[in-house]
Amino acid sequence: MNVLHFVVSFLGDGAHWQGYDGIPTRLAEHIRYSLLALALAAAVGLPAGLLTGHYGRGGTALALIATAGRALPSFGLLVLMFLLLGFGTVPVMIPLVLLAVPPILVTTYEALRSVDPPLVDAARGMGMGEARVLLQVELPVALPLILGGLRSAAVQIVSTATIAAYVSLGGLGRYIVDGLYQRDYEKVAGGAALVAGLALVTLAVFWAVGRAVVSPGVRRGG
Repeated sequence: MNVLHFVVSFLGDGAHWQGYDGIPTRLAEHIRYSLLALALAAAVGLPAGLLTGHYGRGGTALALIATAGRALPSFGLLVLMFLLLGFGTVPVMIPLVLLAVPPILVTTYEALRSVDPPLVDAARGMGMGEARVLLQVELPVALPLILGGLRSAAVQIVSTATIAAYVSLGGLGRYIVDGLYQRDYEKVAGGAALVAGLALVTLAVFWAVGRAVVSPGVRRGG
């Protein structure tokens, strides 16, 4: 039996679409973990990236932070946080947020630095303050790259949020962990396919958001 057959059998079984362990419930849990982690990472990474990118300072420090963040083992950090903090959502959020902050932070910084300096100088020459230059000139031009950083972080979170199941929380990782323990490879393949599908949906959502919020002139220029 191949993987595709496992996936079709899992998704085609009506029992997997009902109850506390049903696909809608596990999918909702996974989305909730992912949205919370992305919101927390954006709350940290976006302001820091915007300010450092606007003033052009801190690039080396950001590179070091990004390297350190990417080097952290998410699963190892999850186990450590679970031992220190006990059961709950917080031990799961910490590794997910630390995973997502570097791409948001670094991409936002680089996006602001990529804005043409003459454009910024012209805005200042018109009497705009620093806040207006950032929000009305630099941010609209840099928005496609910033969304790219958020998209990358979101996909990483969706793919990694399966680790929540290792500390007895829910989400789509529940199928993978329980399936491996039970040697139910149909459940493992179905869970993995659902995670991959959610990652593809995440890409599609960010594409749609980009079409909706990025200025057509900026898109054509890109």
